Amino acid sequence: MSKNVIEGLKPQSLWQRFYELTQVPRPSKKEEKVIEYLTNLAKDLKLKYKKDKVGNVVISVPATKGYENSPTVVLQSHVDMVCEKNKETNFDFDNDAIKMIREGEWIKADGTTLGSDNGIGAAAALAVLTDANITHGPLECLFTIDEETGLTGANNLEPGFVTGKTLLNLDTEEDGAFYIGCSGGIDTQGEFDIEFVKVDENLSAFNLMVTGLKGGHSGMDINLGKGNAIKILGRTLKSLETIEYHLAFIEGGSKRNAIPREAEALILVKNSDANNLEKIVTEFEALVKDEFKTIEPQLKLKLKMLENKPGQMFTEELKSRLVNSILAIPHGVINMSPDIPGLVETSTNLATILNTNGKIVIGSSQRSSVESAKKYIQQSVTAVFNLANAKVTGGDGYPGWKPSLNSEVLNISKEIYKKLYKNEPELKAVHAGLECGILGEKYPGMDMISFGPTIEGAHSPDEKVHIPSVEKFYELLSAILQELAKQKN
Repeated sequence: MSKNVIEGLKPQSLWQRFYELTQVPRPSKKEEKVIEYLTNLAKDLKLKYKKDKVGNVVISVPATKGYENSPTVVLQSHVDMVCEKNKETNFDFDNDAIKMIREGEWIKADGTTLGSDNGIGAAAALAVLTDANITHGPLECLFTIDEETGLTGANNLEPGFVTGKTLLNLDTEEDGAFYIGCSGGIDTQGEFDIEFVKVDENLSAFNLMVTGLKGGHSGMDINLGKGNAIKILGRTLKSLETIEYHLAFIEGGSKRNAIPREAEALILVKNSDANNLEKIVTEFEALVKDEFKTIEPQLKLKLKMLENKPGQMFTEELKSRLVNSILAIPHGVINMSPDIPGLVETSTNLATILNTNGKIVIGSSQRSSVESAKKYIQQSVTAVFNLANAKVTGGDGYPGWKPSLNSEVLNISKEIYKKLYKNEPELKAVHAGLECGILGEKYPGMDMISFGPTIEGAHSPDEKVHIPSVEKFYELLSAILQELAKQKN
């Protein structure tokens, strides 16, 4: 049972709240149940709360006695989670509770994402609601919705929904680091109208699947060289051009902000070429496995002959446009930051290829901490789609968060960290879309930092959170709140 997994973990109040969150389905854009959980909890604790028109919730916490005149601090986290599972895992994210597993010093889930991104941050804020051992000024615990698939909650915050001028974002994933900046991002999609022709009688059908990849966060993990299942599938299809093959279906990836772990295609070849097909796929699998042997040791190409073949297949023109687009669309790191060592400045992720309403939609996402560079890489992806005669669509994107080394809350937090742990925290920017960029735009003058415990494999079924770092994270949060309570309005 998941509940037994957290027995004895500290702080127990945080782990209890996290367990409660794992029992509440909370996919992005389907946060109704977790919103109800939050508002019911506020009612039970007799705390004031409000909910806006999109579902963001803020719970107000009175100051510790004697600190009523301290500045109000906002604790901010998002309540939605990325819903990814292994193909063989039977799980319904709309209705099922996450099953937690403990492995040594780590908590993970059974074949699915865990939701520690950002469930641990939300649980920390919820633990503060009832923690009599923390001295703090007035608090506003802000829980936003749909961070993972559009930053909808942050984008729709209205003036005055929170009043604090100091914000602690609890949504980063590295113990020992304060994050003080983030990249902006934008999505770019290419839509291809599906054009079919009839399947000939002398063709055999096969399912071709790329599987076994690790996947991961399209910003945080983009510099690790992980395999992209859609790219590998496109390369595999390109290798089949030595024989005549046809394409009847193609799909891969599932989330705009995740590196795709799996992709598949339904292909048809002449009956006489079936053996040649298997030979080509086997040979290409050996090549690509050798290429990724260090980072993706479980990479596999699976080819399975199908008893029932489809009645129609893509035109040769559509097949060519799709495969060439997959090969041509850039993926990975474009530029590293010249200012912050080790920070990716600009990247792009070939994220999804989906069949929707008679169209094949190739989805990608671009990130950069430099607005002009973000626009340039979006233009590059758009150019590929234009050359392929695809209809280009995309969102408005979201802003980055420019670092400020003169931040008051940063300097206070650095001093607290040094006192507690006798060393300096790392100061970092993150190549991902923290809500801080939008919050800074919505609430000019907001002083912000972001921090959290160690989380690995976010946005994939390998997601896990480091138990000792969670205790340290909550200790640090408590100490920062206590010090901020001493400040004067």
